[in-house]
Amino acid sequence: HSHSQSYREPGILSGYRPPRSSARECLRSLFGMNNETLNIWTHLVPAGFYPAGGASLGARGNSRISPHLSIPSGMLPVPEGPSQCSNAELRAEPRRMRNSKGTPGEFRDWELTGPAVPPGSALAYSAYAFPLEWVGSTFHDFYVPVAVLNSALSTGLSCYSRFLEAERPCLSKASRTLAFVYPYIFDSIPVFYRLSQGVAGSSSEGSLPLHSRHSLCALLTFLSFTSRLPERLAPGSFDFIGHSHQIFHICGILGTLFQLEAVSMDMEERRGRLPLPSSLETFGSLGMGVAASLAILGIC
Repeated sequence: HSHSQSYREPGILSGYRPPRSSARECLRSLFGMNNETLNIWTHLVPAGFYPAGGASLGARGNSRISPHLSIPSGMLPVPEGPSQCSNAELRAEPRRMRNSKGTPGEFRDWELTGPAVPPGSALAYSAYAFPLEWVGSTFHDFYVPVAVLNSALSTGLSCYSRFLEAERPCLSKASRTLAFVYPYIFDSIPVFYRLSQGVAGSSSEGSLPLHSRHSLCALLTFLSFTSRLPERLAPGSFDFIGHSHQIFHICGILGTLFQLEAVSMDMEERRGRLPLPSSLETFGSLGMGVAASLAILGIC
């Protein structure tokens, strides 16, 4: 199948799905070998595992804290960006969407990051991972609202980057990278501070090693996304298995696992020392983040 140059990835020479695939053909590609098969499954498997794990964690927390308190729904971190690792990680599966700027019948991959970056990680960090000395500060008060704004911003940048691919590929790549790097860095400020305190020897909390592993996975996610290695070193050798986007997904999945475990440990260790948000605050923040992202996608 012939594909436009903007459709092709550096170092990946074959294995592309037809640019005019029907919905049925896209479903069939789940079980046939192409360069997106493992990408899709590394979305689908975590998408089933993490909500179940988050629900189990929430039920466990509810039974141990108080019958009158509930774990915020934001307890389930959202990685992919890097996921959160990202902001990670419930990224929407790449879909074939008609490109309104392109020729009739031309379909292109849109990797919809936006709705997958609601402020779930920020809600979890605000409730359980914030430095105790920052609780009640101005930064703590505005932390989640700014995260909601960031989720809309990241969606806008992700969509905008797709319109730049053909004519300004460098700016497109920069916009797409910023779309998940900036929310991750902002959300992780409380964790970075705690890690710095741990390095300085003034903190020995048990969750810090897990937060360190999550941060390492986030870094590896970023490097795999920006470097396009190993396929650039051996074009054509990693078309189906082992290319950078698969590594990106795997690092994001592992990062999310470490993130869940770290916040779970924080919840256990810091119970009663941090104020829990109300259900209205939790669902309101998540709802606004998702609604803003979907509105931007509708416009795009």
